[in-house]
Amino acid sequence: MSVKALYPGTFDPPTNGHIDLIQRGAKLFEHLTVAILKNPVKNPLFTVEERVEMLRESTAALGNVSVAIFDGLMVDFARQLGATAVLRGIRAISDYEREFQMALMNRRLAPEIETVFLQPA
Repeated sequence: MSVKALYPGTFDPPTNGHIDLIQRGAKLFEHLTVAILKNPVKNPLFTVEERVEMLRESTAALGNVSVAIFDGLMVDFARQLGATAVLRGIRAISDYEREFQMALMNRRLAPEIETVFLQPA
């Protein structure tokens, strides 16, 4: 069974933890799309285009990873890509509480999409 996954975030900037999750996610899924949220409310350090370039350079050796930009609901973008999993990183208990609430809402909106939690190395 092949699984396409989405790893959404702002990635401002991409960190070693993000890259670790991308590398490990690439081993778990047939294809992993790293999706940068274009959020007009936030004042990012780097432009979306700069973040795309940084992530493409960091993942160039991974043949099953692509980088995309999205806005709107993450589950709508996941459906558009045909993704059936969402990868999320958890660093601390406080992350888990927030991510758990998001995962429950995403499950309500898109029950066909599973959320997979990984801890960065």
